[in-house]
Amino acid sequence: MNASTLPAFPSHADTDPRQLGWMQGFPPPADKTIRFADGSYYEFPQRRWAFSHVRELLPTACVSRGSGPVALLPRAERDDLDAVAFTTLDGRAMTWGEAFAANYTDGVVVLHRGRVVYEKYFGALEAQRPHSAFSVTKSFVGTLAAMQVLAGALDETALVTRYVPELAGTAYGDATVRQVMDMIIGVKYSEAYADPKADIWAYAWAGGSRARPPGYAGPATFYDYLVTLQKEGQHGSGFTYKTVNTEVLGWIIKRVAGASLAELTSQLIWSKLGCEHDALFQVDSVGTESGGGGLSTTLRDLARFGEAMRCDGAFNGQQIVPAGVVADIRRGANPAHFASAGYSTLPGWSYRNMWWVAHDAHQCFTARGIHGQLIWVDPTAEMVVARYASHPMAANAFLDPTSLPAYRALAVQLMRA
Repeated sequence: MNASTLPAFPSHADTDPRQLGWMQGFPPPADKTIRFADGSYYEFPQRRWAFSHVRELLPTACVSRGSGPVALLPRAERDDLDAVAFTTLDGRAMTWGEAFAANYTDGVVVLHRGRVVYEKYFGALEAQRPHSAFSVTKSFVGTLAAMQVLAGALDETALVTRYVPELAGTAYGDATVRQVMDMIIGVKYSEAYADPKADIWAYAWAGGSRARPPGYAGPATFYDYLVTLQKEGQHGSGFTYKTVNTEVLGWIIKRVAGASLAELTSQLIWSKLGCEHDALFQVDSVGTESGGGGLSTTLRDLARFGEAMRCDGAFNGQQIVPAGVVADIRRGANPAHFASAGYSTLPGWSYRNMWWVAHDAHQCFTARGIHGQLIWVDPTAEMVVARYASHPMAANAFLDPTSLPAYRALAVQLMRA
């Protein structure tokens, strides 16, 4: 993806929501007001405010941090990282510091050997403010499912309908749990964010995460939408990234545990990390969480989860995610299945338990969300990057040419320490 193919957008500095005066005043002026109902919250540059204010716009469920003490992250800030130079995938010279503006970054935390070496915030994001994680959420759901599989509570070889019989007669009627976990599902559903007629919008309207068009009479909940999905192609033949697969997986793990996704995430992960703040899930009209993209967290807390995954699931003095689950993610899945999806910026990668696996020399793996949300785990460099952003383009293909070489250059610099 060449930078020259991008439409011309106002710059990172020119779209700073504080400078633009979005949602300032009591009430804010009409031309500075952002609303969910009219869709303005998802327009650019308004989303640079909205992604850090989900609770004011949508119904949410709390992911409790629990009552334990905060696991303090030691600090060892470095002043040499902004100058780390690299060449983008499309041949441009850039530095780590310059990459912030290029990717409309709202905040970044970098951990090296468990210490905060870099932390910056921009726009509407602050250290204590949750930001939408979008599809980084999927990696939490995939991790929870893999934990159930390892514990023997969930059979990955079983048909989906063993746990959710409501999906008989849909695309998932003859699919296995493992096929869902790795997104090798043949389902008629389009995830083309730039296409206003794509199925991703019908899914979002059903779950209430996008404002419904006038006269909307379609499904009113995530579950109502999932049972309409029909098969297209064969399961197991190749990787195709489709958010509805994660919603199905979320339905399965809730059935197995007899608990909501917010409760499971809190009990098994969030309350054990020593987080500073509660997280939250966007929910539909009956309280069903958006497992495909509805999580919001503060940035340092997101980095804590990344650090646990770097340390084979151990953090805050305890084994939070079983080491076997992390090892399974790091091994990845079949790169040949992944190749069929045609991700030109991710050659040789795979997708396992809803994590993206690089299969590179550093054994990197990552959680990714649209508009630039990310956890990047580099076990060899002992580095974790947590980033929130509000890029005007949804697909990570527009960010990868800058982001991927930036992470690798930063890892090299940190390994020199």
